[in-house]
Amino acid sequence: MDDAIDYFFSSVSPFAWLGHRQLMSIAGKHGKKVRFRPVNLMGVWEVSGSVPLGQRTPLRQRYRLIELQRIAIMRGLHVNPRPAHFPTNPELADRTIIALTEAGRSPADFAFAVGEALWSKQKQIADEAVIAALLKDNGFDPVHILELAKAEHAGLVREKNTKAAIEADAIGSPCYVYKGEPFWGQDRLDHLDQMITSGREAIREM
Repeated sequence: MDDAIDYFFSSVSPFAWLGHRQLMSIAGKHGKKVRFRPVNLMGVWEVSGSVPLGQRTPLRQRYRLIELQRIAIMRGLHVNPRPAHFPTNPELADRTIIALTEAGRSPADFAFAVGEALWSKQKQIADEAVIAALLKDNGFDPVHILELAKAEHAGLVREKNTKAAIEADAIGSPCYVYKGEPFWGQDRLDHLDQMITSGREAIREM
């Protein structure tokens, strides 16, 4: 088993966006590679037992709105807890991240920009023009990368990532997996940091 951090997430997830910079900071501090692995979140939820937001109880929906705001304050970010374009389809954004990775480019800044566009700037990330603009803003050729993103291969990689997330016991987005141990949620990043810092072995199911 290698020493990289597998980052299973969906571009539509506010919690992935809110934890993104801390993840990259932890990885940089420890010299760890991050593998960006966008997933079909509904496919993960079908196995983990989670349900879409609209099917959750009013109590859980209210608590989520509080969580989004206080985490954003803690992370120094601005969030619209009820963004103009949510829910939305993250597939093109996810596949674009895959395309960047397959092209040997780091998707880190672009992935953050996608979350910011949706959760802070009221943009529709299902819109190809929005994705193209974000690619250009981050120094990429939008025509080439979007061609890769719309190719069959990117979709197959996304489904492969989904299966890998399920096999790794990812409950939802984000889930960080290091040496086989899953850390579900941006609030578990400190736990991931502690594991890497201490050099402890991965904890397994008893």
